[in-house]
Amino acid sequence: MSNPGPSKESMERIRRLVANYTRKSGTTTHPDPEVTEAVVLGLARHLDELGKPLCPCRFYPDKQQEIKRRSWICPCDEMQIYKYCHCLLFVTESGLPITEYLPPEHPGRDAYGLVRDPTPDKGRLLKHRAEERERERHARQS
Repeated sequence: MSNPGPSKESMERIRRLVANYTRKSGTTTHPDPEVTEAVVLGLARHLDELGKPLCPCRFYPDKQQEIKRRSWICPCDEMQIYKYCHCLLFVTESGLPITEYLPPEHPGRDAYGLVRDPTPDKGRLLKHRAEERERERHARQS
C-alpha cells in the first residue's frame, strides 16, 4: 500500500508557517527547492499524523511524548533560541544554517563552522532560554 502523502490542507498550513516564519526570523528557505520540499512534506505528514508539525529530521522513540515536550515542534526551540535549523529549512541565502549563537561545542558548529546571522535584529524570540536549553540538550542528547 503506498503512502498517499500529506493532505492538501496540511501542506498549505505548513507553507504558510514557513512563509511567516522566514519573514519573522530574517531567514530564507533552502536554495535547493528539493531540500525545502522534503522538510515541508515531513512537517505536513506529522501535522496530519500527530496534529503538530514535529520536526521530521529527528528520530523519536515516542512522538507523542515529544509533542508534549514541544521542543521539536516547528519552529523548534533551537530555531527560536539560536536561530539554528538543523533541517536546513530556515537558512541564510547561501543555504547555510546560522550558527553564530550556538554554544561552541554544539554539533552544528562542528559541522558548519561559524555562520553569521545576516539579520540579527530578527528572530530568536526565546533567546532567554539558551541556558535552560543547553542543560536539557546535555541531559537528553537531542
